[in-house]
Amino acid sequence: MKLPNSALGAVKSQLALLGRAPTAADVVEALRRCGQVVSDAAIVQVQQVVAHDSVGAGPLDALIALPGVTDILVNGPDQIYIDRGDGLERADLVFGSDEEVRKLATRLAASVGRRLDEGSPFVDARLASGVRVHAILSTLASPGTCLSLRVPAGRRLAFDDWVRLGSLHPEAAELLRRVVERKRAFIISGGTGSGKTTLLAALVGAIDPGERVVVVEDSLELDPQHGHLVRLEARPANAEGAGLITMTDLVRQALRMRPDRIIVGEVRGGELCDLLRALNTGHEGGCATVHANSAVDVPARLEALAALGGLGREAAHAQIAAALSVVVHISRQGPRRLVREIGLFQRRPDGLVETQPAWTWDGAQPCHGPAFADLERILR
Repeated sequence: MKLPNSALGAVKSQLALLGRAPTAADVVEALRRCGQVVSDAAIVQVQQVVAHDSVGAGPLDALIALPGVTDILVNGPDQIYIDRGDGLERADLVFGSDEEVRKLATRLAASVGRRLDEGSPFVDARLASGVRVHAILSTLASPGTCLSLRVPAGRRLAFDDWVRLGSLHPEAAELLRRVVERKRAFIISGGTGSGKTTLLAALVGAIDPGERVVVVEDSLELDPQHGHLVRLEARPANAEGAGLITMTDLVRQALRMRPDRIIVGEVRGGELCDLLRALNTGHEGGCATVHANSAVDVPARLEALAALGGLGREAAHAQIAAALSVVVHISRQGPRRLVREIGLFQRRPDGLVETQPAWTWDGAQPCHGPAFADLERILR
């Protein structure tokens, strides 16, 4: 008979005090101390669990392996949630204590050379498996040590997949193909988990394979199917505060690598200024994603990010108007992700940039907006 989770947690806590890998004799002694019946089945169960917890993501590996899982959220030892595309749901899994969660978080951070302790109580890193993990210790978080895992998609989605799944209208798919073919610079906007990166990968995959594409990311997530692709990843400082490589550093390096297209996975700060300068000096067809609630909000969001790079309002809008042509907005509607809008960046009489809708869709009948004729014109 298998041990219940509560008994298993107590036995694991006893073994954790050893400070070394437990032997079969150690397991027997721990079972006895916890008042459990010593049997071959119980010894094997404990050994398997201890071995499993020492590699990978431990008990969370079973959740990572579930079909369709995109996010795993651990709020202390007994609140674990997963997202399989239909919103958050409670997982049938608990840790024995907050100390177990902390040990797992510390081990995951250490596996990629990062530090997680009282002196550095939070960490954001990408594991060798491609899973992105954020951890914050219980000294700062309640109800305990928190883990947030972002699981990469199991397969790439091409244009045809987006259309087949009902997330991209065929007319929008054709417009976006032409945006890529005509080398029009564009921004994909949307909220967290809306599918921005996945859509960007599909668009980058549609670039002529004869072109050299250089991708710059804070953490490698974008994995397009393309024949000539170079991926650059930023790097945080180490425990001594050295070794920091920023997105701005990498965008500047990308310019020296003879790119036909520069792709920024997500603009979050001053690297936007370097991307805008690149797009304004002969590097056509570049693109990026940005967090925004709607296509209309994108110019204000870009203005704020450009300010982090030292650009004033007028200079930022002048650069945006000259560098970017199209904005594509995507959002979630229940389990579905919908490409809702394609708009154009256009300058107002006062010189500031605004987004004019060219094509919109709510999942039913698409509509042509006031900028549709201008969109057709730049895509001829």
